[in-house]
Amino acid sequence: MDTASRMLRLLSLLHSRAQWYGAELAARLEVTPRTVRRDVTRLRDLGYPIDAEAGIGGGYRLGLGGRLPPLLLEDAEAVAIAVGLRVATTTTVSGVEEAAISALAKLHQVLPVRLREQVDAIAAHTTQLPQGELPPVDSGVLVTLAAGCRHSEGIRFRYRTHDGAESERSVEPLQIVHTGRRWYLVARDRERQAWRTFRVDRITQPVLTGNRYRFVDPPDPVTLVAEGTGVAPWDLVARLRVQAPADEVAGQIPPSQGVVEAIDDTTCEVRFAANELGPLVAQVCRIYWPFEILEPPELRTAVHEHARRLLNS
Repeated sequence: MDTASRMLRLLSLLHSRAQWYGAELAARLEVTPRTVRRDVTRLRDLGYPIDAEAGIGGGYRLGLGGRLPPLLLEDAEAVAIAVGLRVATTTTVSGVEEAAISALAKLHQVLPVRLREQVDAIAAHTTQLPQGELPPVDSGVLVTLAAGCRHSEGIRFRYRTHDGAESERSVEPLQIVHTGRRWYLVARDRERQAWRTFRVDRITQPVLTGNRYRFVDPPDPVTLVAEGTGVAPWDLVARLRVQAPADEVAGQIPPSQGVVEAIDDTTCEVRFAANELGPLVAQVCRIYWPFEILEPPELRTAVHEHARRLLNS
C-alpha cells in the first residue's frame, strides 16, 4: 500500500471509532507504530486535527475542527446522499439550494457508473408535488437554532407574529420540528415561563446567549407543534375517545392532521380541528376503531345524520 492510500485508510479508521491505540492502527495498516506516527504527523500538516493520548501503545482520535476528512461510503449510502441532495435543491431553506447543487455535482463526478445510473433513474422518474408558495427559511438562522438545541444553550432573537407585530424573545430551545411544509422551533419562553412554538421563517437575528439549562419534564415537541398548527388555530375542536392503542391510531392520523394522546394501554384521545363541521365529520369517518365523540355535541349530531344518509342510500 502506497503512502497516499495508507493515509486515506488511516483517516477512514479514525473516523469510524472514537479512539484507536497505535498498535491497533499499525496492525490494521500492516505497518509499524513508527510509520503510524509519521502518517499522523503528515495528516496534521495537511490540516486534519488528530489528538494523541500518552500511554502504552499511544492513543489517537480525530479531533474537532480542521479540514473535512474524506468520506468512504457504501454503495447504498452514496445513493441515499445523492437522492437527498436532489431533494435539498428544492428546499425552502434559503442558501442550501446552491450548496446542494454544488455538492451533488462533486458527488456525481466520483460516483461509479452503476450508482450514477441508479441516482439518475430515481431523479428521472420522481416528481415532487407542488407545495405552493412557502416562506423561505434562512439557513444561518436554522444552524444557530440547531446549535442551541444541541448544546442546551439559550437564544435571543427577534420574532414577528402572524399579524406583523415584532418583539424580542429569550428562549431555551428544545427541538426543531419540520412538518413537511414549515419549520418550527419548540422552546421554553423565559419571560412568559411557558412552552411555545415559533415559526422559523419569522425568526431573525438569533444569538446564542451562553446560558446553559436543563429541562426537568419537557413536552413532546411533535405533539406541541401538532397542537399549535393542527388544533389551536381553528374554530371547532373535536375530541374523541378511541378504543385502540395510541401508537396504532397515530399510524392513521399523522401529527399534521391531529393530536393523539394515550389514556392507557388500550385507549387514547384524539383531537383534530376545522372551521366547519363537514371536515370534522370526514375525519371521524376515517377512524377504524370504536370511538366516542366527547365534544362538540353538534359533531355527534352531524355524524349520526351522515350515518343515516349512508344507510338509506
